[in-house]
Amino acid sequence: MSTLSITDTAFARLEAEGRLVNSVLKAPTKKAGRYGFRGDIALKFPAKLADEARPPEISSDQIIATARAGEPTIEFLAGFLLSFEYLKLVAEVLGDLLSPTGKYFFFVDNIDISKKYVCEYGGATFHILPIDEATVYNELLELLYLEKGDLKKLDTAGKTDAIADKAAGFSASFPKITYEEGVATMGPVRNLYENRPV
Repeated sequence: MSTLSITDTAFARLEAEGRLVNSVLKAPTKKAGRYGFRGDIALKFPAKLADEARPPEISSDQIIATARAGEPTIEFLAGFLLSFEYLKLVAEVLGDLLSPTGKYFFFVDNIDISKKYVCEYGGATFHILPIDEATVYNELLELLYLEKGDLKKLDTAGKTDAIADKAAGFSASFPKITYEEGVATMGPVRNLYENRPV
């Protein structure tokens, strides 16, 4: 039995570039030919000083993503963005790993909490949703009508399969906005480290 390696998937370049960080899952899922990643994707690295490894300057956190062996693109990806503006970085960093048919969801911290959008950018379609103090995982379950109880008995890979399968059939008639409109209407970027005990 051949084991699926990350190098067989669209995650290979991101892995080689050291962008897949803080992973809680980076392994084949339960579905044959599918590889799952849960963690953060580094979008912008700080300038390197000597050989010290510094945390990314900008990342998309709480990523849940899947890709299939031998396919050049990521089939499903969801994550958190602190600012809508970072969508441009996502499109630049992921680039040709995104497909017009892929399902991509971003829960964005600085958009109006009552709004949901579709934004086409860089050849991919992104579902842009507010995040209400919850996690991407919880928000996704709600969006996709998945019952937390049903997933409880599954491990991380199994949960990732269930979400990716359900997301594949997702369609929503959210209003379309351009990237420029999104940037123009977004709120200030919150400092995540404010009000935290030091």
